[in-house]
Amino acid sequence: QVQLVESGGGLVQPGGSLRLSCAASGSISLIDDMAWYHQAPGKLRDLVATISPGGNTNYADSVKGRFRISRDNGKNTVFLQMNNLKPEDTAIYYCNAKLFTRTGHYSTYWGQGTQVTVSS
Repeated sequence: QVQLVESGGGLVQPGGSLRLSCAASGSISLIDDMAWYHQAPGKLRDLVATISPGGNTNYADSVKGRFRISRDNGKNTVFLQMNNLKPEDTAIYYCNAKLFTRTGHYSTYWGQGTQVTVSS
């Protein structure tokens, strides 16, 4: 009933840029905080960035100054602009949303992930 679908991943060279998108759809009443996480091979899933409905943001130290999270509340979409990409950014990137459904349930939802590979 509620789906989050990521797009925009791919293969880029070090120093390149990518823009990820995640669109939420379905039986949604209101979306609270949204976030991006990533998971590299053999590692745990880590928080990359968060954004509140009003636009307040937080970033992992490893991406500060390089990544920007934003959202379009009217489109139920969150973005991650990734600049000056490094090989260590290689991971599957997952979007996350805390939201109320139309039936009044407050839950956390995950996208299926999009692969980002940074390699020369």
